[in-house]
Amino acid sequence: MNLDLRKAVLHNVTGNNKEQLQDTIVDAIESGEEKMLPGLGVLFEVIWKNSDQQKKEEILTTLSDGLK
Repeated sequence: MNLDLRKAVLHNVTGNNKEQLQDTIVDAIESGEEKMLPGLGVLFEVIWKNSDQQKKEEILTTLSDGLK
């Protein structure tokens, strides 16, 4: 079975509005299910690829601070 996880995740959220995206993210985090982690990774990849250098620095600072 050949499953392209990126394509599946992107297909499931493409066209969602901000509220729907937030609901998806919050549900994935609050459920605590390991199977949700790859989907969050795909969403993070979208954020990273669509961020300028300043935004990437902010993301890295937030991540670094959150891991202290």
